[in-house]
Amino acid sequence: MTVQPLLDVNALSCERGGRRLFSPISLSVFPGDYVELVGANGSGKSTLLRTLAGLHSQFAGEYRSKDALYQGHRLGLDGLLTPLENLAWLAGLEDHTLDHDITLNALDRAGVLTKAYSPCSAMSAGQQRRVAMARWLLSSRKLWLLDEPLTALDASAQDLLRYVIAEHCATGGAVICATHHAIAIDGKSELRLDTSIAEGR
Repeated sequence: MTVQPLLDVNALSCERGGRRLFSPISLSVFPGDYVELVGANGSGKSTLLRTLAGLHSQFAGEYRSKDALYQGHRLGLDGLLTPLENLAWLAGLEDHTLDHDITLNALDRAGVLTKAYSPCSAMSAGQQRRVAMARWLLSSRKLWLLDEPLTALDASAQDLLRYVIAEHCATGGAVICATHHAIAIDGKSELRLDTSIAEGR
């Protein structure tokens, strides 16, 4: 049986304020793939991820993708809500409800079970990042688009993040991750954005 890609990109380039950010890219992302998106500040990494998530409309070329889980610099957590409440609301965006015990298990795996009933505003930045990782564990979406997910994570949380990403890819998912710090995932590929077209070289 032919394996279908979770993402197809054909000559895609993004613009911001009428300015092209990088040279056109083409790639296919299949189940099991981990793609690390690298480039200098301002090269368009975040804009590319937002485009692939359907949140940025200034682009040329085309892409086709399955529904994706997107996490940008903002985690999408309401500080007045508890992790349990935030995860239930985020699951609603994917049109499904969460089993209470399964949600608690995800928070336990993410290392924030003791914070399940506390408002997110009372949590540290790293703990909130762990809540976001619990969301990944609960999502049914196979394609993850992650923008600088290592931000504010201590060493143990970074280890957890590597494990969660590797597990997701090993079970038929795929990840595109923008990062300034390489993540040790077996079999990863690298996509470096070429900004020479934007710089006029």
